[in-house]
Amino acid sequence: MVVVGLGKVPTERMRAILGEGYIFIAEPTDQDLAKAEGAIVRAEYALDEAAFKTMPKLKLAVRTGVGVDRVDLKAASAAGVAIAITPGANSNAVAEGALAMMLSLTKKLASLTELVRQQRWAERDELIPGDLEGATLGLIGYGRIGKKVAELAGAFGMKVRAYDPDAEVPLDIKALSFSELLRDSNYLSVHVPLTDQTRDLISTEQIEQLPYGAIIINVSRGGIVNLDAAHDALNTGKLAGLGLDSFDPEPAVWHKCFDLPNVVLTPHVMGLSNRAREQTFEAAAYSVRNFFEETGPVSVVNPK
Repeated sequence: MVVVGLGKVPTERMRAILGEGYIFIAEPTDQDLAKAEGAIVRAEYALDEAAFKTMPKLKLAVRTGVGVDRVDLKAASAAGVAIAITPGANSNAVAEGALAMMLSLTKKLASLTELVRQQRWAERDELIPGDLEGATLGLIGYGRIGKKVAELAGAFGMKVRAYDPDAEVPLDIKALSFSELLRDSNYLSVHVPLTDQTRDLISTEQIEQLPYGAIIINVSRGGIVNLDAAHDALNTGKLAGLGLDSFDPEPAVWHKCFDLPNVVLTPHVMGLSNRAREQTFEAAAYSVRNFFEETGPVSVVNPK
C-alpha cells in the first residue's frame, strides 16, 4: 500500500512505524499520487477538490495537528476520503508557547534587551516589568490546549477563567458568557479553530470590554483576532501587548501592528518543538495503521 507525504515528513520514522505492507514516499511524483491510498499531510498543504482528483485511490489523509482550515471537508467526503487529525500530540508545546508569549510581553524582554544592547541602562526605570501572579487569564476555548494553559498559568499564581459553550468547563473557572470572560481578563488566550463564527471574534467591540492594559495571545489560528482593531488598541494603551503565532494568510503578510514594540511574532511554530514534531508524526503514522488495519482509534473529522 502506498502512503505519501504531502509536505516535509520524516521518511525513516514513518517507514519504521508503518512497517511491512506499506510503501512510504516522502516526495511523491504524479504517478505516486495516483497510486496513494494514504497520505500524511502537513498544515501548509491544501487539500481541495483538485488535490483529491490527483489521488483517485486515496482513502485516508491524516493532518499533522488539529487544524483543518486548509482542507475542503465536503470535497473529501464526496471523494470518499476520510480526514483525520492528531489531537493532543503538540498540546504541551503550544501551551508552553502561549505562556512564553505572556512572559515575554509582561516582562518586556525585547525592549529591555535593547536597553542593554544599546547601553541605555539609565532608562530601565521607564520599562518596569509586570507580573503574571495575581492577574486573571481568560481562555477562549477549553480543549486540550486550553486545559494545559490553565494548568501552567495556575503554577504562576494566575486566576483562570474559561469560556467554551461546546466543552465542559469546571464550575470554579467557568465564565457564564463571553462578555463576562472579557470583562475579567487581564490576559486573553485564544484556543478555538477558525470558522465563519470565530473569524474576527476579537475585534473593536470585544477589545473595549477588556480591562485597560490587557494582553491578547493567539496561538490558535489567524483571522480570529482582528489586527486592525488590535493595532488601534495597542496605540492607545488599551492593549499592553499582543502575541501572535498564527496568521491569515500564511506565510504572514506584513501588517502595521507587526512594527510595534509590544508585539511578539512567531511563524506558527509553537506547536513544532522537537518533541512535539516527533509525537505528531508518530501519531499520524499510527493513525494510518489503525485505519487500514482496524487496530485502534482514528480521529476522523469529516462525515462518511
